[in-house]
Amino acid sequence: GSSSEESLSDTEVNGSWTPQEKALHEARIKAKAKRRLRRTSSRDSTRESLSENTGDPGTEPTSPKGKINTNDRKSRMGKGRGGAGGKGVWGAAGMVYEMEEPDAKDPNYDESYQGDTVYATVTPELEEQDLEKTVTPIVQEYFEHGDTREVQMLLKELNLGQHRFEFSSLAVSLSLEGKASHRELTSRLLSDLVGKGLTEEDTARAFDRILKDLPDLILDTPDAPQMLGQFVARAIADHALPLDFLDRYKGMVDCVHARAALDRAAVLLSMKREIVRLDNVWGVGGGQRPVKHLIKEMNLLLKEFLVSGDVSEAERCLRDLEVPHFHHELVYEAVIMVLESKGDTAIRMMVKLLQAFWKMGLITLDQMNRGFQRVFGELPEISLDVPHAHAILESFVELCYQESVITKHLRDTCPSRGRKRFVSEGDGGQLKN
Repeated sequence: GSSSEESLSDTEVNGSWTPQEKALHEARIKAKAKRRLRRTSSRDSTRESLSENTGDPGTEPTSPKGKINTNDRKSRMGKGRGGAGGKGVWGAAGMVYEMEEPDAKDPNYDESYQGDTVYATVTPELEEQDLEKTVTPIVQEYFEHGDTREVQMLLKELNLGQHRFEFSSLAVSLSLEGKASHRELTSRLLSDLVGKGLTEEDTARAFDRILKDLPDLILDTPDAPQMLGQFVARAIADHALPLDFLDRYKGMVDCVHARAALDRAAVLLSMKREIVRLDNVWGVGGGQRPVKHLIKEMNLLLKEFLVSGDVSEAERCLRDLEVPHFHHELVYEAVIMVLESKGDTAIRMMVKLLQAFWKMGLITLDQMNRGFQRVFGELPEISLDVPHAHAILESFVELCYQESVITKHLRDTCPSRGRKRFVSEGDGGQLKN
């Protein structure tokens, strides 16, 4: 029956069948041809396999039966039907297989053929009770060498985990008990560690902890609130703390000491950055910084005093600089600030500050004279920028004399517009017309 179907004439197919019947008929013919080809291929494969096993001497390599068709896709092992994806075959042409990961449970798995074995050192997370005794030596050594990169390297070797913020709080607490240079180093460390092991939020958590501990800290360090305020302001300026750190505490602080610290930070941050830079908020003792940095620190001290009016804080800042030989610069900067100010407030406050430092002995007679005399010598240049400099200076000098800040001789040497003073040796500074 099948042979009679295949022998149908083209006339019968094309004449009496619909297009659908014709397409179905052609598909059947193609399917039968494929089945017949597979059966033939299977028989040939079996025949060739038997021929190879028996080693028939009568078969010549060049004969059709002895020649292996390298383009034939059927299985070379005599297994399977040669179809794509069947068992024991390579699959369809053009199929791409992904690399399979070796399975350790596979009976054929051989560890020696899996490449080099890599061993990783796992450091357990540091326990909270071990944190202080581990971190304290690192901070104390940093105070000696000042290399922030070495601290970063040591912290990478420690697995601080969820306690990493406590490194910053411990470093700040230790610096509060130390010198001004230690606090400067700590501020630099906090800035350098952000993005290299710590985040701004880690630093914020550290300062949250210190603000809560202030009642205990002031027992050993009475000035802790003021110093902590400087730490907060410096950290915000250095982008080690979020800019909204102070806003988070508005109306939510009950502790007097914490409020004092945050108020001090707010005062420092309210100053004009183009005049005073907060990277000089700490005095570095022993003149370790260049003169230009010391001058900026003097400016910071005076600007803060004009805002807060706190003489004791200004005294502490000046002492922390540990440069008594350079106090004449403070006098000079104070007089210049008065000349550039507007109104009488700055004049009154600077007289008060210089008077306090004079009585404390922080500013000697020689330093007071030297500071004023430098201004006297530069007054022509100053007048170019400050037209009323002569009148302001005369008023300020007279007020300082009345409050016993300067001597009569220094007052008399003050230059005045409209008259000239000629002072020669031995004349006692007498006026000459």
